[in-house]
Amino acid sequence: MEKMPYRAEMDLQVVFPPPQQEVVTTTDWRAGLPVLSNKGVTLRELRITDAHSLFAMLTTEEVSRFISPPPSTIEGFERFIAWTIRQRQVGTYACFAVTVAGSDTAIGIFQLRELEPGFQTAEWGFAIGSPYWGTGVFQKGAELVINFAFDTVGVHRLEARAAVRNGRGNGALRKVGAVQEGVLRKSFYRNGEYLDQVLWTIIDEDWAAQAVWQNPVRTH
Repeated sequence: MEKMPYRAEMDLQVVFPPPQQEVVTTTDWRAGLPVLSNKGVTLRELRITDAHSLFAMLTTEEVSRFISPPPSTIEGFERFIAWTIRQRQVGTYACFAVTVAGSDTAIGIFQLRELEPGFQTAEWGFAIGSPYWGTGVFQKGAELVINFAFDTVGVHRLEARAAVRNGRGNGALRKVGAVQEGVLRKSFYRNGEYLDQVLWTIIDEDWAAQAVWQNPVRTH
């Protein structure tokens, strides 16, 4: 999700709840995101107080070079966090803060947004502070978000986009089991130029089959 769905001018828009969808979910995530944990990595709902740490983590050149420009001030991140809560309440978007064992400080985010009514198709994205690259935080957090998307929200097809030049991002998506479907030519405008993006997908039955393969049932 290199094209961030949030823009500052959205703070002035009034958002109305969508029509009732015939979607079965296992928890009312629209009322509040669940806390998800996986081997020392915890995902939780964003709080306004996360603005300081997210500003420090996500505005560095190495993190922001392949995503839409993040808010440029702490106040901007506060507005972004408030927006994520409003969008979660209407059921079109969810954004988790990433924390690690021994600390409740947000060091990154995972996002999930609806691409069609009913959330059958969704897009996910992430931004992690560079001090935590290569530590396993992405892999563990990604597993939590993907499980949340399929098992709780009811997503069927999960998409992600990464600039062709973003070798680290593409490698991370491949490692988590995403399938490269194609290249979206000149689809992402950043720093005065249009960049090609790789389209990655995960389908619910493929993810379920992968989980079975990785954790086979043993018989005695």
